[in-house]
Amino acid sequence: MLLVAASVHYANEYADYETDALTDRTPFSGGSGALHATGLPRRLAAQATVGAFVAAVLAVVLLYERLSPTVVALLAVILVFGWQYSLPPLALAWNGWGELDNALLGGLVLPVYGYTVATGSVSATAVAASLPFTVVVFLNLLDTTWPDRTADAAVGKYTLATRWDAGRLRQLYAGVAVVAVASPVALGATVLPDPISVTALVATPFLAWGTLWYTRRRSPLPTVATMLVVLVVQILAWLLV
Repeated sequence: MLLVAASVHYANEYADYETDALTDRTPFSGGSGALHATGLPRRLAAQATVGAFVAAVLAVVLLYERLSPTVVALLAVILVFGWQYSLPPLALAWNGWGELDNALLGGLVLPVYGYTVATGSVSATAVAASLPFTVVVFLNLLDTTWPDRTADAAVGKYTLATRWDAGRLRQLYAGVAVVAVASPVALGATVLPDPISVTALVATPFLAWGTLWYTRRRSPLPTVATMLVVLVVQILAWLLV
């Protein structure tokens, strides 16, 4: 998995070379900027993509007897759709589908891969338990692509942030945030243990904060009042559990 993830990230470095040169980099968006900062050639990222892939294949061959076919299949899915996030022929991040692709890979397939390595098989319960996290990862993608929208549009990378106007994006964010809050509660009776489903509510103030300030010019840090609300919710969660 480490080698597969490295290959996917190197592919993204290669594909985003032009847009990374134009972005206003933040701790959470704008790409790594490593190639531009070091002056290393773009082809190095392509070579690293292939090199990590070859190393991943060799690792699978060497460890095949310890890996179930399902684990290998999940690795293949992560590799292919991780590449297709950035690279042709699909180039999903360039056509408005990158956010969903990344959310499904990072929020759903990756946790299920870990579960499958530990147990030897995929479980419908494990898939369902990962869904709330998948929803939050999708929100994360909406947040991180918004600051890059101008640079992305300049090079023809049409993420949702470049294809949709701010009002429509805020409506999407708010709707998904509601699902993020409701899904752990809905899954609590049958899928998630009570401590998980209840304490997941601690994220609610932060999701509300993100909803209020998404696409706005400035997003203030959480206020003391917000932090107090989080503390109260957490205490109530402990008491309820």
